[in-house]
Amino acid sequence: MPNDDPIARLLKAFNDIQNLSPEVEYKFAELCKSIEVKKHQNLQSIGQTCRTIYFVNEGAARIYYYKEDKDVTEYFAFENDLIIRAESLFTGKPSHKAIQTLKDTSFIAIPAPPLFELFDQYHDLERLFRKLLEKSYVETINRLESLQFQTAEERYQTLMTKSPVVVREIPLKHIASYLGITQVSLSRIRATIT
Repeated sequence: MPNDDPIARLLKAFNDIQNLSPEVEYKFAELCKSIEVKKHQNLQSIGQTCRTIYFVNEGAARIYYYKEDKDVTEYFAFENDLIIRAESLFTGKPSHKAIQTLKDTSFIAIPAPPLFELFDQYHDLERLFRKLLEKSYVETINRLESLQFQTAEERYQTLMTKSPVVVREIPLKHIASYLGITQVSLSRIRATIT
């Protein structure tokens, strides 16, 4: 596979986490599909059941929901990040959350049922996804703890270290929602940092 192939790049990133045999790489690549989604479009909508695991190839996306008619951003995904609505994927129930692009974004989509079948045959692939989900779980815990123990400015700086160029392009309302603050507070924080 050529280096500009998004699936080859993903496999390279995966091999940095868990060595995969050529046979596993081939079987996995057969499941993968590259998809392009325009800016501000839903990849998955509220009320849908998640049956696909996504990785951001290029661009950015978010998971969001509505609370008391307010749009709340729960998660941002940037290049090489995993983005799924796990509560729906693992329970088989429709989600109260959606996945939306923040800019034109390309994803690698992996249908979960055939992937899970491969886990039974290829334990290195199962270990890889266990490690990816562990990492995602730890990031979720870290985010919850940041809301408890960090200032809004510290939370913003942490987000900026993840992907500073993309973060500057995200609408303030989404960042403020993610950080648990108002847009006015976020504007003040950005003014003191830049």
